[in-house]
Amino acid sequence: MRLADLRVSLDVAQRKDKISILEQELGRPDFWDDPNSAQKFMQELSFQQGKVKTYDDLRVELDDLTALYELAMEEEDDSLEPEVEEGVKALQAKFEKLELEILLSGQYDRNNAILTLHAGAGGTEAQDWVSMLYRMYIRWAERRGYKVETMDLLPGDEAGIKSVTISIAGENAYGYSKSEKGVHRLVRISPFDASGRRHTSFASVDVIPEVDEDDSEIKIDPDDLRVDTYRSSGAGGQHVNKTSSAIRITHIPTGIVVACQSERSQIQNRAYAMRVLHAKLLELKRRQQEEEISEIRGEQQEIAWGSQIRSYVFHPYNMVKDHRTNVETANVLAVMDGEIDDFIAAYLQKTKNVQ
Repeated sequence: MRLADLRVSLDVAQRKDKISILEQELGRPDFWDDPNSAQKFMQELSFQQGKVKTYDDLRVELDDLTALYELAMEEEDDSLEPEVEEGVKALQAKFEKLELEILLSGQYDRNNAILTLHAGAGGTEAQDWVSMLYRMYIRWAERRGYKVETMDLLPGDEAGIKSVTISIAGENAYGYSKSEKGVHRLVRISPFDASGRRHTSFASVDVIPEVDEDDSEIKIDPDDLRVDTYRSSGAGGQHVNKTSSAIRITHIPTGIVVACQSERSQIQNRAYAMRVLHAKLLELKRRQQEEEISEIRGEQQEIAWGSQIRSYVFHPYNMVKDHRTNVETANVLAVMDGEIDDFIAAYLQKTKNVQ
């Protein structure tokens, strides 16, 4: 029954029809005349084929496991029980993973993500909290096989990080990481307080999808930009502070400012900064549209930077709790090492009917 539900949810039949149509297009004589278009076409074909293959593989594994179970029952062979149990656990995990992916049906869920962290009030303590979250998200992304690039990083005055922007590249990177958007609260005994007092710190996390400029309705007029160059700061070897390769771009009509200092080349940093600006402008337009819809519907929405989504408590007890879903765990160290999938899954389940 669960497999049948997955087939319906994935719309396997329609995907196979689409694959057939896409494969026919490959035979066109002019298919490779436009390399960019061809590449996107191939990515779509690979995506659809991957979904169908995942379903087919699950079906085969379930059939094999069922046959093994039936054999064990017929032969009354208890020695096969551990193998069957292990197979059931593995299959269960694969079912849950695919069921979660099905929830990612938003317009940009399949896209890469741009994630920005900012320290809240609290000086060094808050800046250290940003560095902890920065590591957590890098570890989470690496666990999923995503590629992570640090696009801009502003070090703290004494320790930690004031702000940092990273790119997370991979299938469904935005769909998963969008659940992290909001304010994250830390409670612990501060290592920076000689008196050993308990401190509460806040950091904001913003997540936006990265969108191919060719596929977006956002067009940026070069006359609307002010571009400044400056010397990179922070760790980076002998190159840092010797050339003005860092780029800061201000979009004058909106006041949006983006920066990048991760690359040695000014050209590369400018390209990275434009990627972030493009994504921010698209997100701004989306938010404006949502606000207009809310006004028409008469909805009342809270607009507050301080509405925390999750608390991480290190003292007087250990607990991480998501306030949106009430999912919690006492294994704080595992969470800080990137194990946040339970929080993400619960959020996606809770919001699956909210588009």
